[in-house]
Amino acid sequence: MTLNVASGQGDAVAAPQESENLRTVPLRHYPQHVAALIVLVVLAWLVSELATNPNMQWSQVVHFLTSPIILQGVLTTIQLTVMCMILGTFLGLVFAVMRMSDNRFLRTVSWYYVWFFRGTPVLVQLIFWYNLSLLFPRIGIGIPFTDIGVGAPTNSVVSPLLASILGLGLNVGAYMAEIVRGGILAIDRGQSEAAAALGMTRKRIMRRIVLPQAMRVILPPTGNQFIDLLKASSMVAFIAGGDLLTRTQQVYAMNFQVVPLLVVASIWYLVLTSIATFGQYFIERHYGRGEATRQARTLGAQLRRNLKPWRISKGNR
Repeated sequence: MTLNVASGQGDAVAAPQESENLRTVPLRHYPQHVAALIVLVVLAWLVSELATNPNMQWSQVVHFLTSPIILQGVLTTIQLTVMCMILGTFLGLVFAVMRMSDNRFLRTVSWYYVWFFRGTPVLVQLIFWYNLSLLFPRIGIGIPFTDIGVGAPTNSVVSPLLASILGLGLNVGAYMAEIVRGGILAIDRGQSEAAAALGMTRKRIMRRIVLPQAMRVILPPTGNQFIDLLKASSMVAFIAGGDLLTRTQQVYAMNFQVVPLLVVASIWYLVLTSIATFGQYFIERHYGRGEATRQARTLGAQLRRNLKPWRISKGNR
């Protein structure tokens, strides 16, 4: 289509013109096709070897997949993950608010908490809590510097499950503190200032204005942290925490079928992480509805602004 400008007039009149037939030739990426074929062949060979290898003992995998002791380990893993995530989220929220406080002492305590628990390995923390009786043979409640109080042996109080919750929960709390703090800082400070000008208290501003908006930023890394915690819970097997890997080790310690039992544990971890991934997707979509609506409205306004000059020129023509 070409534009012919009539003499003596400033209007542009569109004149149709027969378009040329163009044939598009797609680019051929032969190296990519060859690489994809090589990867496909390697994967097919690997699957074939695993499927036909007699040492895999797939019949034993099917047998132990729904074994009561394995299912008990799966249930313990889920309970441990949920409890540690609740504890870590609570601690993360508390220490994130402390980190952003005007009180210098609270900021310092929060910084050292995050620094210590992020800087030490989770396995070291688990072993420390499990052996807390070596440091404090008895634990209890009483009046300091006196003999008044009640207590009990530490080994009877700090069980492997409690040591697992403390080790994993405190570690997750350090990471969640940074996740929550990042989500809060992502919210425009002007909203808090406007709410304060309306007479809202700082606690109410945090609960009603900041946190609901920060959830869109906090949720994705929180979901990833939950999935990481689900897999990291396998480390409690070092202190016999009763999780899935602990039960798996107990079984293959008796029948010496190490590979089939490890395959069973891997299958269950894949199932649990897949369920957590789907749950994370739906939760993020729920909290992202407002943002999607806002983006759609912004895009609609831009389209209307872009079409407005075209409508004016069409009416003049």
